[in-house]
Amino acid sequence: MAAKAQRQQLISRLIGQHAVSNQPQLVEMLAAEGLVATQATVSRDLDDLGAVKVRVPGGESVYAIPEFAPARIAPEDQLRRVLGEWVAEVRHSGSMVVVRTPPGCAHVVASALDRSALEGLLGTVAGDDTIFCVAEEDLGGEALAGLLRDLAGLVGEKARRG
Repeated sequence: MAAKAQRQQLISRLIGQHAVSNQPQLVEMLAAEGLVATQATVSRDLDDLGAVKVRVPGGESVYAIPEFAPARIAPEDQLRRVLGEWVAEVRHSGSMVVVRTPPGCAHVVASALDRSALEGLLGTVAGDDTIFCVAEEDLGGEALAGLLRDLAGLVGEKARRG
């Protein structure tokens, strides 16, 4: 059996790459990767990793891990996937940008944004379905909102103030 850290790293990767809706599914995915683990072990690992269930478009609940090592950078394709799946609306006012998600998903999107090292984004604060983002003064909220809309695939949505 793999060391705990290696197993948890694999679990994090699988959850990041696939819609994992339950623990038996995750046990099967680990086995397909050559790692045998019991459901009890997987349950403890999910708890250690801070995994939470979030509702995705279509109504299914899947595991997500909102907390990642601060030095880990989210690649742009992963950021596009997260924003594309969970961002419903982006609005701005001045240097502030508000991002709306389905209930319970804001922390996952905010974590991906924080890890992205997106130029011009100072930081985020997440609630249940709302993320408050602050743009650097040189970039401004309108440009950051446009960038986030583009990454989320929200084409055609007019820039709005409010």
